[in-house]
Amino acid sequence: MRYLNGFFCVIMILFVAVQYNDPDYAFWMVIYGISAVWAGVAALRPAVLARDLYTAGLILTTAAAVAGTVYYWPTVPGWWRKDVWWNEETAREGMGMMIVTVTLLVVLFTAWRARSRTAAAD
Repeated sequence: MRYLNGFFCVIMILFVAVQYNDPDYAFWMVIYGISAVWAGVAALRPAVLARDLYTAGLILTTAAAVAGTVYYWPTVPGWWRKDVWWNEETAREGMGMMIVTVTLLVVLFTAWRARSRTAAAD
Protein backbone atom coordinates (compact mmCIF):
# COMPACT_ATOMS: atom_id res chain seq x y z
CA MET A 1 0.00 0.00 0.00
CA ARG A 2 2.92 2.34 0.61
CA TYR A 3 3.92 2.20 -3.04
CA LEU A 4 0.37 2.75 -4.24
CA ASN A 5 -0.12 5.71 -1.92
CA GLY A 6 3.29 7.05 -2.92
CA PHE A 7 2.29 6.76 -6.57
CA PHE A 8 -0.92 8.69 -5.92
CA CYS A 9 1.00 11.31 -3.95
CA VAL A 10 3.35 11.91 -6.89
CA ILE A 11 0.44 12.00 -9.36
CA MET A 12 -1.42 14.56 -7.25
CA ILE A 13 1.71 16.70 -6.94
CA LEU A 14 2.04 16.60 -10.73
CA PHE A 15 -1.62 17.63 -11.01
CA VAL A 16 -0.87 20.59 -8.76
CA ALA A 17 2.09 21.53 -10.95
CA VAL A 18 0.08 21.61 -14.19
CA GLN A 19 -2.62 23.92 -12.84
CA TYR A 20 -0.58 27.07 -13.53
CA ASN A 21 -2.49 27.87 -16.75
CA ASP A 22 -5.98 27.08 -15.43
CA PRO A 23 -8.31 30.06 -14.90
CA ASP A 24 -9.26 28.75 -11.45
CA TYR A 25 -5.83 27.32 -10.67
CA ALA A 26 -5.82 28.11 -6.93
CA PHE A 27 -9.03 26.16 -6.32
CA TRP A 28 -7.75 23.06 -8.09
CA MET A 29 -4.28 23.33 -6.57
CA VAL A 30 -5.85 23.15 -3.12
CA ILE A 31 -8.01 20.14 -4.06
CA TYR A 32 -5.10 18.22 -5.58
CA GLY A 33 -2.75 19.37 -2.83
CA ILE A 34 -4.97 18.10 -0.04
CA SER A 35 -5.21 14.67 -1.65
CA ALA A 36 -1.43 14.68 -2.22
CA VAL A 37 -0.87 15.36 1.48
CA TRP A 38 -3.20 12.54 2.53
CA ALA A 39 -1.54 10.12 0.11
CA GLY A 40 1.88 11.21 1.34
CA VAL A 41 0.91 10.59 4.96
CA ALA A 42 -0.46 7.17 4.00
CA ALA A 43 2.77 6.33 2.16
CA LEU A 44 5.25 7.61 4.71
CA ARG A 45 3.46 7.40 8.08
CA PRO A 46 0.41 5.09 7.77
CA ALA A 47 0.23 4.53 11.56
CA VAL A 48 -0.71 8.20 11.98
CA LEU A 49 -3.95 7.48 10.13
CA ALA A 50 -5.06 5.21 12.96
CA ARG A 51 -5.58 8.22 15.25
CA ASP A 52 -9.19 9.34 15.65
CA LEU A 53 -8.64 12.96 14.65
CA TYR A 54 -6.83 12.02 11.44
CA THR A 55 -9.42 9.39 10.59
CA ALA A 56 -12.25 11.89 11.07
CA GLY A 57 -10.49 14.44 8.88
CA LEU A 58 -9.87 11.83 6.21
CA ILE A 59 -13.51 10.72 6.25
CA LEU A 60 -14.69 14.33 5.89
CA THR A 61 -12.21 14.97 3.07
CA THR A 62 -13.28 11.80 1.27
CA ALA A 63 -16.97 12.69 1.66
CA ALA A 64 -16.24 16.14 0.20
CA ALA A 65 -14.40 14.50 -2.72
CA VAL A 66 -17.34 12.19 -3.40
CA ALA A 67 -19.70 15.19 -3.33
CA GLY A 68 -17.32 17.07 -5.63
CA THR A 69 -17.28 14.15 -8.03
CA VAL A 70 -21.07 14.14 -8.16
CA TYR A 71 -21.11 17.91 -8.66
CA TYR A 72 -18.41 17.98 -11.33
CA TRP A 73 -19.48 14.78 -13.10
CA PRO A 74 -19.07 15.52 -16.83
CA THR A 75 -22.32 16.03 -18.70
CA VAL A 76 -20.66 16.22 -22.11
CA PRO A 77 -21.48 13.16 -24.23
CA GLY A 78 -18.45 10.91 -24.66
CA TRP A 79 -16.46 12.80 -22.01
CA TRP A 80 -14.00 9.90 -21.70
CA ARG A 81 -12.80 10.27 -25.29
CA LYS A 82 -9.57 12.23 -25.74
CA ASP A 83 -10.99 14.58 -28.36
CA VAL A 84 -13.73 15.59 -25.90
CA TRP A 85 -11.81 16.01 -22.64
CA TRP A 86 -8.91 17.65 -24.45
CA ASN A 87 -11.23 20.50 -25.46
CA GLU A 88 -13.79 20.56 -22.63
CA GLU A 89 -12.72 22.04 -19.29
CA THR A 90 -15.77 20.58 -17.52
CA ALA A 91 -14.83 17.05 -18.59
CA ARG A 92 -11.27 17.51 -17.30
CA GLU A 93 -12.53 18.89 -13.98
CA GLY A 94 -14.89 15.94 -13.55
CA MET A 95 -12.17 13.46 -14.36
CA GLY A 96 -9.83 15.22 -11.93
CA MET A 97 -12.38 14.89 -9.15
CA MET A 98 -12.79 11.20 -9.97
CA ILE A 99 -9.03 10.70 -9.61
CA VAL A 100 -9.01 12.64 -6.32
CA THR A 101 -11.83 10.45 -5.02
CA VAL A 102 -10.04 7.24 -5.98
CA THR A 103 -6.87 8.53 -4.31
CA LEU A 104 -8.71 9.33 -1.09
CA LEU A 105 -10.54 6.00 -1.10
CA VAL A 106 -7.18 4.21 -1.29
CA VAL A 107 -5.92 6.35 1.60
CA LEU A 108 -9.11 5.59 3.54
CA PHE A 109 -8.54 1.86 3.00
CA THR A 110 -4.99 2.32 4.27
CA ALA A 111 -6.33 4.10 7.35
CA TRP A 112 -8.83 1.32 7.96
CA ARG A 113 -6.03 -1.26 7.83
CA ALA A 114 -3.87 0.85 10.16
CA ARG A 115 -6.75 1.12 12.64
CA SER A 116 -7.41 -2.62 12.57
CA ARG A 117 -3.70 -3.35 13.13
CA THR A 118 -3.66 -0.93 16.07
CA ALA A 119 -6.78 -2.52 17.54
CA ALA A 120 -5.30 -6.01 17.15
CA ALA A 121 -2.10 -4.92 18.89
CA ASP A 122 -4.06 -3.60 21.90
